[in-house]
Amino acid sequence: MVKVIASSVRKGNVLDVDGKLYVVLTAQNFHPGKGTPVTQVDMRRIVDGVKVSERWRTTEQVERAFVEDVNFQYLYEDGEGFHFMNPATYDQVVVDAETMGDQKAYLQEGMTCILSIHEGVPLAIELPRHVTLEITETEPVVKGQTASSSYKPAMLSNGVRTMVPPHINAGTRVVIATEDNSYVERAKD
Repeated sequence: MVKVIASSVRKGNVLDVDGKLYVVLTAQNFHPGKGTPVTQVDMRRIVDGVKVSERWRTTEQVERAFVEDVNFQYLYEDGEGFHFMNPATYDQVVVDAETMGDQKAYLQEGMTCILSIHEGVPLAIELPRHVTLEITETEPVVKGQTASSSYKPAMLSNGVRTMVPPHINAGTRVVIATEDNSYVERAKD
């Protein structure tokens, strides 16, 4: 086990809390004007899937479980789950829907993801930071809107809703941040 400070914990990390393994779902650092900065962590217990929230001082030590982060290529989804292949060894692993979570919307065939593996079992998955998708529908531009700060709702080709600038129309390919479903830029292709 490796001890790390709480403020360095990120989504997808695997922690050992009281002898049980947890995968981090969200981690936020709060720095109030007055008082001690804290890290709020939402985690899922790997054994039974129970979700837990913890709050630690940002300087507090937490134990990070030894987990191997390996690049895997996404192949397909079936009744068993999501199938990935290690391009170096051609080993295949199946990630269940619960471990995959809401990130499944961004999976694309052939996409390289990082799987966190503990004793041969995939515990967490990290997708690429950005994916390129097409806008399938969006509202028309309203005349008089200022382009600087106004955004309009749009539907992506994977079924996820996001906010885009007024100049983006249906059929446009855009780059989306997988962490928070936010618009990054118009695709360069």
